[in-house]
Amino acid sequence: MLKCRTMWRKLAPLTRASSTLCRQNTRRAVLNNERSPVLLPLARMSSEAPAGGNENKIYFLLVGAACLGGGIYAYRTIKGDKDRYNDRLEEIASRPNKSAPDQPETYLSTESPAEPAADTTEAPAEEPSATPVSEPPAPAPLPVPPHAPYLLIGGGTASFAAARSIRARDPGARVLIVTEEGDLPYMRPPLSKELWFSDDPGVTDTLRFKQWNGKERSIYFQPPSFYVSPEELDKAENGGVAVMTGKKVVHMDVRGNKVRLSDNSEISYDKCLIATGGVPRNLQVIERAGEEVNKRTTLFRKVDDFKALEKVSREIKSITIIGGGFLGSELACALGRRSSEDGLEVVQMYPEKGNMGKVLPEYLSNWTTEKVKSEGVRVITEALVKKVSFDDGKVQIKLKDGRVVKTDHLVAAVGLEPSTELAKSAGLEVDSDFGGYRVNAELQARSNIWVAGDAACFYDIRLGRRRVEHHDHAVVSGRLAGENMTGANKPYWHQSMFWSDLGPDVGYEAIGIVDSSLPTVGVFAKATAKDTPRAAAEMSGTGIRSESETEAVASSPVASSTPPPAPLQQKDDYGKGVIFYLRDKVVVGIILWNVFNRMPIARKIIKDGEEHTDLNEVAKLFNIHDD
Repeated sequence: MLKCRTMWRKLAPLTRASSTLCRQNTRRAVLNNERSPVLLPLARMSSEAPAGGNENKIYFLLVGAACLGGGIYAYRTIKGDKDRYNDRLEEIASRPNKSAPDQPETYLSTESPAEPAADTTEAPAEEPSATPVSEPPAPAPLPVPPHAPYLLIGGGTASFAAARSIRARDPGARVLIVTEEGDLPYMRPPLSKELWFSDDPGVTDTLRFKQWNGKERSIYFQPPSFYVSPEELDKAENGGVAVMTGKKVVHMDVRGNKVRLSDNSEISYDKCLIATGGVPRNLQVIERAGEEVNKRTTLFRKVDDFKALEKVSREIKSITIIGGGFLGSELACALGRRSSEDGLEVVQMYPEKGNMGKVLPEYLSNWTTEKVKSEGVRVITEALVKKVSFDDGKVQIKLKDGRVVKTDHLVAAVGLEPSTELAKSAGLEVDSDFGGYRVNAELQARSNIWVAGDAACFYDIRLGRRRVEHHDHAVVSGRLAGENMTGANKPYWHQSMFWSDLGPDVGYEAIGIVDSSLPTVGVFAKATAKDTPRAAAEMSGTGIRSESETEAVASSPVASSTPPPAPLQQKDDYGKGVIFYLRDKVVVGIILWNVFNRMPIARKIIKDGEEHTDLNEVAKLFNIHDD
C-alpha cells in the first residue's frame, strides 16, 4: 500500500500535464475547423519527438498501470482477509467445548468455515447449535435475579424466621435468600441431638428423625414445594420466598443498594438482612499439625459435617472430642451410646474442671460430668492441648501435663467465629468485645441493612450489649428483624431462650446471661418421671422446645401452694431445680434444670429487673415442688 502511494505521487504530475494538453488541443481544433476533432492531438509537447501520438500513449500507460496496481492490492487484501477468517474459525473449532462460567447454556454454538454467514460481525447468540458438548453437561446454574425487594444473606434459621415474618406483615412480599450452603433452610439442633438416636440406617439420606415425643419430622423447615424458583420470583403474582443455594455474597455496595456474588453477578435490593451466622473455630495446634491430622478432624456445624461424622463413627474404633461446652457435651453423650453397641471408644477433653464449666455452677458442672461418664465417655478434665501429630496411623494428642491420647479421629468443638467478611466492603462496625456486626436495639446496622442471628452483636434494652449463639435467638432476632424491615421499628425486648439435652433423660433450658463467674443461687427438688426432655416433648407435642414458646407474657404467675419438702439429704441429687444468676443483686439469668414449659415466668423475672431478698420464694413461682 505504501509503495503504490509513493509511485502515484511521482506519476501524478505527468498524468495531469498530459491530460491538460489533450483537452487544450481538442478545444483548439473545434474552434478553428468547426468540425469534430480527430482522435490524434494536433499539438506536441516541445520536449517530445516529432512523431505524433506519444502523449496519449504515455497517458494510457500510466492509467492502466494505476488500475492494475489497485486491482492487485484489492485481490491480495481480500484473499488475506479470507485466509485470516478461515484460520480464526479453525482456531475456535479446535478449542475445548466449555461454556463460560456465567452462561446458562450447556451447548456450544459453532459455524462451518466452508459456508460463512453473510454477516460475520454479529452471531445470533439466541440460536445455539444443537451440537452437544463432548463431556456430560453440568446442571445449568440458576439465573441470578437482578433485583430483590427483600434480600436475605444466609440460609439459616434467622433468615427463614425473617422471611416468614416479612411475609406475615407483607403477604405480597418477594423475598430472596442467598446461601453458600447447598441445602434449603434447616434447623441445626437435631444435628447434635435427635439424629444420633435414630434407628433408621438411612438417616443421613432422609435427615428425618424421631423427636423425644415419638413424632417424626425432617430437619428442613419447609419442603422444596414451599419455595418459588429464583427466576420466577419477580413474576410470582402473590410474591413468595426464593432460595439461591451455593451462592456466596462477597461484596456489598451500601450506597448503590446492591451486592456482588462470587461469580461476579450482582443483585440490587430495597431492604437487606445479614444473617451469615458463623464458622466453627479450630485450634492452632491442629491447623499446624499437617494434612494427615486435618483430614481426620471434623469442625461440626453443617449437615455435611453430620453426614461425614456419622459415617466415620461407624468405620473407626476411637473418636476424641475437644471441647466441654454445649456442642462437645451433646456429641459426647450421643456418640457415647455407641460405645457399648459398636465398641467405639469416645474421649472428651477440655481445659475446664467439668462439663459446661463456663455456664453451670461448679457443683452442677461436676454432676453433669458424671452424667457424661455414665454414657460411656472417657472424660479428661483440665486438659490443655500442647501438640497434635500423626504417627503409626493414629492421631496423637500431647497435653501440657505430659499425658498423651491416641485416637483415630478428632472433633473440634471449641466455639464459633461470627462471619463478618462483609464488614469491610459495607462499612459496618464489628464489636471488639463480643464479635459480630454491631447493631442497635432494632437490629439495624445502617440504613436498609439489618443483622440477625449469631452474627449480630445487638443492644438488649434490659441486659446491655450481647451476642448470642443459639437456635431460639436466631428465631427471635430473625423474626424481629423481619418485622422491622417492613416498618415495625420494634426494639429487642423478647428474651430468647436456649436449651441443651444430654440425651432424652437430662436437659435444661436457660435465658438471659448465664455465666459461671457470676454469683448463683440454686433451688432444687426431687425429680419425677415427668421431669425429663422426653416427657416435656410428649406434653408439648413438639421436639424443638423453642417452637412451643409463645408471645404471651406471664403477667401474674401464681406460686405453688405446696410447701417445699425437707432439704435434700444427698447434696449431689440435682433432680430438678432453678438456678438464678445475679449481677448487682438483680437476676440477669435463669437456668431451669429438668424444669420445662416455665420460660414465660423466667422471662418476666428478668424483664422486671428487681432485687429479691429471698430467691427461695421466687423459685416457688416455677412449681418445682409439685409432683
